[in-house]
Amino acid sequence: MSGPAEPDEQAGIQHERVDSSLTFPDAPRLELDQLLRQLVDRAQEVMATQGRLRGLLRANQLIIGDLALPAVLRRIVEAARELAGARYAALGVVSPTGGLAEFIHSGMPADAVEVIGHLPEGKGLLGALINDPRPIRLLDIGDDPRSAGFPAGHPPMHSFLGVPIRIRDEVFGNLYLAESTTGAFSAEDEELVRALAATAAVAIDNARLYASAQLRGEWLQASAAITRQVLATEGSPIYPLRRIAERTMEVAKADLVTVVLPDPDDEDELRIEVAVGVAAASLAGTRVPASGTLSGEVLASGQPLRLANPGEGGARVSPTAEVVDIGPVLAVPLHGSARIHGVLWTARAPGRVPFTADDVAMAASFANQAALAIELAEARAEQQRVAMLHERERIAADLHDHVIQRLFAAGLSLQGVAVQVGASPTADRIVQVIDDLDTTISQIRTTIFQLQRQPGTAASSIRARLLDIATQVTPALGFEPGVRFSGVIESQVPDDLVDDLEAVLREALTNVARHAQATSAEVEFTVTTDAVTLVVRDDGRGIGESTRSSGLGNLRARAQRRGGTLAISAFQPSGTRLCWSVPLPAFGPTGRD
Repeated sequence: MSGPAEPDEQAGIQHERVDSSLTFPDAPRLELDQLLRQLVDRAQEVMATQGRLRGLLRANQLIIGDLALPAVLRRIVEAARELAGARYAALGVVSPTGGLAEFIHSGMPADAVEVIGHLPEGKGLLGALINDPRPIRLLDIGDDPRSAGFPAGHPPMHSFLGVPIRIRDEVFGNLYLAESTTGAFSAEDEELVRALAATAAVAIDNARLYASAQLRGEWLQASAAITRQVLATEGSPIYPLRRIAERTMEVAKADLVTVVLPDPDDEDELRIEVAVGVAAASLAGTRVPASGTLSGEVLASGQPLRLANPGEGGARVSPTAEVVDIGPVLAVPLHGSARIHGVLWTARAPGRVPFTADDVAMAASFANQAALAIELAEARAEQQRVAMLHERERIAADLHDHVIQRLFAAGLSLQGVAVQVGASPTADRIVQVIDDLDTTISQIRTTIFQLQRQPGTAASSIRARLLDIATQVTPALGFEPGVRFSGVIESQVPDDLVDDLEAVLREALTNVARHAQATSAEVEFTVTTDAVTLVVRDDGRGIGESTRSSGLGNLRARAQRRGGTLAISAFQPSGTRLCWSVPLPAFGPTGRD
């Protein structure tokens, strides 16, 4: 039998019992480790997500911190690149005519940009996102059949993420990201960039509204300034029109502005009255046809016209296309109170951003200032014309009521003196003075008639028609011929004789202009109860060996048909006297007033 255990042995037995009670099974321990690791991973994921959300918030704050559109676009690109962890980022602004109007990029070295040359135009994979604005996420760009490759010198790119930027129902542009720092863009990257694109759309819309408000303010300021200038300027509307063109080019950021008006001498043509900007000196004064042109279309329809390039006009042509190469154009009519006065043309260089609907509205309002300048100039010209007519009436009345009466009274007094003197050289001299007074009275009466006739009106009376012929031949003569009328003209001369009188006077004065080398000429038209006589005298070189047989033959034939005569004689001390006379035996009063 064994005896009781020793104390040391008892202590060892108790230690074994304690160690066996603290030992954990292997399976439960592994499960706990896994749970702890999962908890740590989830915590790290939450922290990373929180970090990216904070990055998204920072990006949103960065985007909305400016209202200038170029600065907003640049900030959007930088924020997207940082948020998605991309090496390269870009924002392409979609053009209304297709492709890309602008391309803002980040991360590309300057030397690489210089080697590549022109920026992307919206083809290949970039164009696919334009045509179908839905997110595109690729592990390798080269594996997608829509990829068009890269130009020479372009850095290699593999992973790609593209997200559209929508402003309500309009796709403003697209965000392009390439070369993720993690090797590939994740679904989470796509969601974050889509959220950033939504904020970017709001920021872009606000920037555009702010730019539009600024533009409207500039148009209004320019309009107010032009109104003051128009009201302060008298005379021709050319200066106000030029100022309008200059301010239009400044506010619309255009390269060329022209004002096209109808040609007053030809209703089928238009004339570039004012040109400011590129090739302005070559365009000013140019005439273009009214039919088949964009200007003619705007003038006829009264509606503004906006084109991304002149080629959209089809067969129609612009008034500047043949002289200078232009891109986007905007043409607005100059609406007046009663008619359309012309067209205000605004053009930008090829490749520049097209004009917007806001540009159309503001330019159309601004064009009314040009119409106001034209109508104000016309109103002032009419006012001056009426004032001139009133002054002419006053002068004519003074000549008739005072000058002629005094000359007539002087002539009567001289006749009395001549009777008292009796037959003598003094009496002959007095009679000659009386004849000169009669001639002067006749000339004054002709002058009174010319003063009373309104300029620009069609000639209806015999006096007016013959005076018009004298005026028409004046440039060829080099001086204005004197015209005198004597007798009862309007009621005695029949209508069918007036055409002959016009032809005779025109031929006679034309012959003087061509052959006589005269410095003065006198026309005397006399109507008596039995004859009509037209006499033309000049101080030229005389008859000589005249070569004017055909013209004189026509005049003689006209006289003979009416039973009259044509006589040509020398006029002392030099010159020629032509006398064309026809009888009035059978003609009675014509009923003219």
